[in-house]
Amino acid sequence: MAYRVGVVTLIQESNTFLSEATTLAHFQQDVLITGEEVRLQFATALHEVGGFFQGLQDPSIETVPLFAARAYPFGTMTGDTFQSLVERLQQQIARAGQLDGLLVAPHGATVAASHPDADGYWLSLVRQAVGPTIPIIGTLDSHANLSPAMVAATDALMGYRSNPHIDQLERGKEAAHLMIRTVRGEVRPMQAACFLPMAINIERQCTSEQPLSNFNERLDAARTRPGVLAISLLLGFPYADVPEMGSSLLVVTDNNPELAQSIANELGDELWVMREGLAGNFISVSDAVTQAVSLRGPVCLLDMGDNVGGGSPADGTLLAWELHRRGIGPSLVILNDPESVHQAEHAGIGARLSMSLGGKTDDRHGAPLTAEFTVMRISHGAFTESEVRHGGITRFDQGRTAIVISDNGLTVMLTSRRAPPFSLKQLTTFGLTPQEYRVIVAKGVNAPLAAYKPVCPNIIRVNTPGVTTADMRQLAYTQRRQPMWPFEPETTWAP
Repeated sequence: MAYRVGVVTLIQESNTFLSEATTLAHFQQDVLITGEEVRLQFATALHEVGGFFQGLQDPSIETVPLFAARAYPFGTMTGDTFQSLVERLQQQIARAGQLDGLLVAPHGATVAASHPDADGYWLSLVRQAVGPTIPIIGTLDSHANLSPAMVAATDALMGYRSNPHIDQLERGKEAAHLMIRTVRGEVRPMQAACFLPMAINIERQCTSEQPLSNFNERLDAARTRPGVLAISLLLGFPYADVPEMGSSLLVVTDNNPELAQSIANELGDELWVMREGLAGNFISVSDAVTQAVSLRGPVCLLDMGDNVGGGSPADGTLLAWELHRRGIGPSLVILNDPESVHQAEHAGIGARLSMSLGGKTDDRHGAPLTAEFTVMRISHGAFTESEVRHGGITRFDQGRTAIVISDNGLTVMLTSRRAPPFSLKQLTTFGLTPQEYRVIVAKGVNAPLAAYKPVCPNIIRVNTPGVTTADMRQLAYTQRRQPMWPFEPETTWAP
């Protein structure tokens, strides 16, 4: 008789500083499916849910797809939206019949107006539904704000190890393999966490760069210890103003919670000692462009304050204004601006017109860029990515798309929907050649690196203002823990 293992995912990264809310429509535009549809859409995916299906391909396992909901990072989820998702999830579990295990993929930084620790809440409901003895094993985005409720509701969670996130498929397979060993009685996973009163700056969160690259080597060594099943560094998501916001270590062992806590505390202490190197470097818009014009191009300027992968509106204009003002030659910016797309489409290809681009969501990301532009291209917004890139997403749709160019060489791609800069196909699909530009602006921090590093010999992270500003001290937190480093620099801590 086969072991029946259910598969569930509910993923959304919530930026509580954004004035607009995440609604059910955001999930309907991306993923909101149940039952066999989950298998059809995700069985070959390049992220953790695909890893679940691929890792469970064993004669002793019957995989039971239950529920999948995903939306791009955006504002706090409305209470009604979260309630609707939770009810659908509960219905699917109730209809599933007897399960021997459950694989789950929360994000770890989902915030609902009704439940700030949304992931901890829905995982707790799942635990209540299946009972205390059914193993619940899963993955977390490495930007998770881990909570005690998430740890208590599950037997084992493991975060992505890379940022940009290019190891999600492997982590999904790892979770699936651990589930197989668990239901067979070969291991009994138990976990413990170390919650540090610190937030790693987003500018310092690239895992292949110092100082995190050295710490990751330390984690790899700790993973070889006898009895250890998994170790995760959860970097934290600083744009969720909740008590759980911050960095943590999570350790899973085989039936040894004391060992798990000891190792988590030991690694947490080492991370705490490193904290000054995790504070972030801040380069202004003006200085970044000055550096860019002196370097071999294309130079990628990372617009950290308008980070689409962190929930920003994607219409920030501060770098576009600076590039236009200086007239540095061929440069490229992507702005989410459906109003301007409609204007360009109405004017037609070849038309020259005065346009006010971007800067329409709020006053935090720059004023609209007003200038004369020529309409170069109008197109659909769908494109696909075949390589493993941040997020493991392969299909994108940025809606109707217009490409316009100014007299001094600034090209602006205008989209009707927000689209994160995770793939160069966002450019090449629409006839743009990255190598032809002196400067390319990508609205992100670390996520764009997997796509842009192969063509941009120089990359500069820019400290632009906005709802994802790298300088966390500029954000008006009301719910975070206190004291907390770096907000209170004199914070002391011992595990």
